[in-house]
Amino acid sequence: MSIYPPKVAERVAALAYAGQARGTNAVGTAANFSCGSFVRFYLAIGRDDRIINEVRFASNGCGYATAAADRIAQYCTGRSLTELGGLAELLEDAEIEKIFGPIPPERQQCLEICADALRSALADFRALQIEEFVGEKALICTCFGIDEESIERVITKSSIRSVADVTATTNAGAGCGSCRMLIQEMIDSRERNR
Repeated sequence: MSIYPPKVAERVAALAYAGQARGTNAVGTAANFSCGSFVRFYLAIGRDDRIINEVRFASNGCGYATAAADRIAQYCTGRSLTELGGLAELLEDAEIEKIFGPIPPERQQCLEICADALRSALADFRALQIEEFVGEKALICTCFGIDEESIERVITKSSIRSVADVTATTNAGAGCGSCRMLIQEMIDSRERNR
């Protein structure tokens, strides 16, 4: 008899995404120091198309952590960074609970380290983009390599009124979302200078 609910136990018994991805170019790790567990994601992201070609994970965590990591890896594999939409839908407790059933409050940290590890891996990819960026203007969207000049050009020549308009035109802001505030400042600055 398993100590985990049936759907969690089934997932743990048949992990499909454990291991290391071929062509890894982003790695992220998070740990839970209260129990000593960790989750590490390995991502292979296409440099030109920003498609997550492969996701794998490693963990010494409990069944909840490994089942959630396996499900997150499955969800992300084959998706573009824009499809992740900031990860909100996937990482909400309600989404995980739809798959595995109610998660006990004392196991919420198991899901949190999975979310933190994935965010860390995406941050690692953004750092790689910044290192590789060569340009005269500041890099605003590190997920898609969109510089300040490109965004300014779109804002100036189009009827852009919102961050969503910039995102629809350039993909800037469609990944992690950390640049959305900068894009909004650029739009506000243009409006003030009109």
